[in-house]
Amino acid sequence: MLKNLPFQYNPNVLVGLETGDDGAVYKLRDDLAIIQTLDFFTPVVDDPYQFGQVAAANSLSDVYAMGGKPILALNILCFPNCLSTDVMEEILKGGADKVIEAGAVLMGGHSVEDNEPKYGLSVTGTVHPDRIMTNKGSKPGDRLILTKPIGSGILNTAIKAEMISEEAQKEVLRVMTLLNASGIQATENAKVNACTDITGFGLIGHAIEMAEGSATCLVINAKTVPVIAETKEKAEMGLIPGGMYRNKAYFSPKVKAKESISEVLLDILYDPQTSGGLLLSIPKEDADGVLNWLHKHHPCAYAEIGEVVEKREKAILIE
Repeated sequence: MLKNLPFQYNPNVLVGLETGDDGAVYKLRDDLAIIQTLDFFTPVVDDPYQFGQVAAANSLSDVYAMGGKPILALNILCFPNCLSTDVMEEILKGGADKVIEAGAVLMGGHSVEDNEPKYGLSVTGTVHPDRIMTNKGSKPGDRLILTKPIGSGILNTAIKAEMISEEAQKEVLRVMTLLNASGIQATENAKVNACTDITGFGLIGHAIEMAEGSATCLVINAKTVPVIAETKEKAEMGLIPGGMYRNKAYFSPKVKAKESISEVLLDILYDPQTSGGLLLSIPKEDADGVLNWLHKHHPCAYAEIGEVVEKREKAILIE
């Protein structure tokens, strides 16, 4: 679809449409570039304040995934006239609180009438041109680190079915509302060859983007991937979102999994995430420093989940 749009060349555009990255990057001067991104979606939780928090954290994540710091945000809101304005206020308050937590400034936004609520942010961030992270650039020998557990798609399906414990529901909400700021802070003294956040394409889909963009192969040790509590149990019960089946159908031809990997575990790896963590491709010599920082400061489950190897027939090997 995008191939039919006019291509605009500008020497100051450091990251644009061609890479499929999380945001666009524009150089203002030799030591400063801005990141621009936009994201919004329909509610994944019933509580309007929590929905605002999740949507804002998800939007802010795209700036972190590019190695940047959010500085400005604008609301994007679609809202039906059949709902109380109190609901609107709670959505916007949830988003505002996350923007403030990120150290950015919320500068207003735009709303339209729609049949169902949709909310998110347009976010501007800053980054040094030499510190931009993209989803390509991983190199053989890199170690792969995931900064949040997966399973939010499956657990959100369980929430809608009212088949989840209160503890698991609280945990998936905590994971989705957690900013990816600490994941980036962990890399301040390390080189990052590639980075992306894990969202609608699931861990496998976003890993494929990284592998193909880098002309490498990513080897994922499935048993080390952190998973939110009760995810496996709900997947075994068949509480699977439709997005998982779409991801699996589209991406599985590019994946080779060992026969010992269960179908349930594969479903979890393809599970579409909301406000997921960062997948970092870190040079071997820098990875321990990043892991040590996460161990001391990161308020969420994380793990080293594999390595990068030379390009193979398949983009992803699951062991």
